[in-house]
Amino acid sequence: MNQNTVDRVGRMIAGKDKIRVLFVCLGNICRSPAAEGVLRSIVESRGDGDRWVIDSAGTGRWHIGQLPDKRMRVHALRRGLVLDHHCRQVCMSDFDDFDLVVAMDGENEYNLRQMARTIADDEKIVAMADFISMATRYDYIPDPYYEGAEGFELVLDLLENACANLASLAGSQSSR
Repeated sequence: MNQNTVDRVGRMIAGKDKIRVLFVCLGNICRSPAAEGVLRSIVESRGDGDRWVIDSAGTGRWHIGQLPDKRMRVHALRRGLVLDHHCRQVCMSDFDDFDLVVAMDGENEYNLRQMARTIADDEKIVAMADFISMATRYDYIPDPYYEGAEGFELVLDLLENACANLASLAGSQSSR
């Protein structure tokens, strides 16, 4: 995990009754809706679901209104996750509506930073990989779109680890 990011996010969410998180990838059909489903499952299993507002969006507009990629839905369902989000594009108001805007990779982080209107908007942007604590060669969440089954499984493994760490961080903030 990136301790600087963890510390910064900890300060950002400290004392909040609701934690509002937006996950962002390119098309909003694989990584970001999976992250949305994974985090929602984790916080609900911990009895903390009412404390969270969780959504996802894409920097691109190709898939607006569609369900996530069928392959991601199948792999997620094998883990007990139902991904029924309808894809949407990131918009400026997302910076007003969310505490954290979590980018899946450097390209999406760059695009989000180009959209940020203020320093406060920019500070909300964090990398999903900064919450990964498992051993991995990735410093981003890879796009499984052009990969086989192993790509979707890898992404879900990385997201489960990172989302569990994010949820734990928020849990530790509520007890302070």
